Amino acid sequence: MEKAVFYHAGCGVCTDAEERFVEALDPNRFAVESVHLGETPERVGEARAVGVESVPALVIDGAVYHINHGADLSALG
Repeated sequence: MEKAVFYHAGCGVCTDAEERFVEALDPNRFAVESVHLGETPERVGEARAVGVESVPALVIDGAVYHINHGADLSALG
């Protein structure tokens, strides 16, 4: 099973991206973790370390997919 992490800030753009993209991932293929960086600011460094520059972003097996633009990571911590 592939690991996917959805980093977001809870904004409207992020919520829409989660509904359109993350929820569409096959649960038999992907183990998805949703990380709200506004609620868990201690994980901003983790997101930055894997290459996330803005949210919403989906990371699948180390590949970062930036979806639209809700907020720069620098604004979150």
